[in-house]
Amino acid sequence: MRVLNLVTNERARFFRKQRDTLTDMGVEETTLTVPGDHTYDDGSTNERSAVDYLRFLPQVVRRSFGGFDLVHANYGLTAPHALAQLRLPVVLSLWGTDLMGRYGPITKACARRADEVVVMSDRMAAALDRPCHVIPHGVDLDLFEPMPTDDARAELGWDADADHVLFPYPPARGVKDYPRAERVVDRVRDRLDGEVAFHTVTGEPHERMPVYMNAADVLLLTSRHEGSPNAVKEALACNLPVVSTDVGDVPERLDGVAHSRVARSDAQLVDGVVAALRAGERSDGRAAAEEVSAEETGARLLAVYEEVLS
Repeated sequence: MRVLNLVTNERARFFRKQRDTLTDMGVEETTLTVPGDHTYDDGSTNERSAVDYLRFLPQVVRRSFGGFDLVHANYGLTAPHALAQLRLPVVLSLWGTDLMGRYGPITKACARRADEVVVMSDRMAAALDRPCHVIPHGVDLDLFEPMPTDDARAELGWDADADHVLFPYPPARGVKDYPRAERVVDRVRDRLDGEVAFHTVTGEPHERMPVYMNAADVLLLTSRHEGSPNAVKEALACNLPVVSTDVGDVPERLDGVAHSRVARSDAQLVDGVVAALRAGERSDGRAAAEEVSAEETGARLLAVYEEVLS
């Protein structure tokens, strides 16, 4: 099977893992990336212009004659390009911001014309007026696994006696709502006697993230909207408690996981973080993460390819 992948950001770690997993399963692929600079992992179109997307169109049409079996459009704004070629079936994967953000109308119009659509959560599926497959991006369980907390803190130089809250994104990522996370942690400090350290992560290689996940006491996610945030699944794989806003598939991922909570207000976020820190224990999220391993989600996506070609 030969697949032509279209993507806004080839460097997105979850896309690379998806591509590598499918390659291991025998899929031959070629990736085309929208021209222009891109630094974010969520498909954001920052630093790209309409001209960049127009330049992408002839590239896609030309390469569609290269002996491929199907086109896989990853992120909604690559869908018009996939649909512009009329020879090959189109699988469209939506990542969250493409459906829930400002380009939602374009994404929904294209989704109606794609042969199959993949979304990250039941909530995203409900926003579409057509059948689709719910397949979140998978997590690398070989990379993200539990390790001794003391060892992780020593490696990072964190205070062994403090409580540590992890916000796993750069503060500048607007959709992640860092100011809200900062407010929540300030209120947590007011309710606890000991030191509460608040950590963001900027510029670290993805391979270093398991150290942060194992050094922290709780992961705090305050996003305004998400599809299926990989940081939550990676935290689960490391048995790190998670307190999150009610976005994407987070309620499904955290269902029944110890010391973890979905919150709908600042007060609930504060309560959740305080409870996790007072418990002082790891979660049991590893089992939940196994449901969305890269191998499991890759096999489900391969089944979608086979369905399209049958």
